[in-house]
Amino acid sequence: MNIKNYGVALRLALISLIICGLLFPFVVTGFAQTLFPYQANGEIIHFNGHNIGSNLIAQNFTSPMFFHPRNDSASGVDPDITIQDAYSQIPRINAATGISSDALTNLVDANVERTMWIVGDKYVNVLKLNLLLIQDYPSVYKQYT
Repeated sequence: MNIKNYGVALRLALISLIICGLLFPFVVTGFAQTLFPYQANGEIIHFNGHNIGSNLIAQNFTSPMFFHPRNDSASGVDPDITIQDAYSQIPRINAATGISSDALTNLVDANVERTMWIVGDKYVNVLKLNLLLIQDYPSVYKQYT
């Protein structure tokens, strides 16, 4: 093989590395930061002036006063639970907080999302539900405000 061919291959590899490894990611990141800054930065949730979590990653709630993320997903980082899973946690939260089961059911029902706009599987975001509990029942959750 000719040594000249190695030089061409090396230059092509270097140019590809610069374009695909540096230039393209910077351009895509720039567009994302400009057009969708909330999503590009991880959909960080703020509460009382503090960053407390992300809409995209499950938070570790262990208190019986809160909704818990599911523990059967492979990665354990899914921030959403099914409606049925949320309903199954209502008796525990009711017993721990005294908030009526009807009020908790209404909270879940009012925060249902779908995987595909108006169709698809129904789910709720655990962090959003728990923040609403703290917001709507400050006397019960005073230690978290």
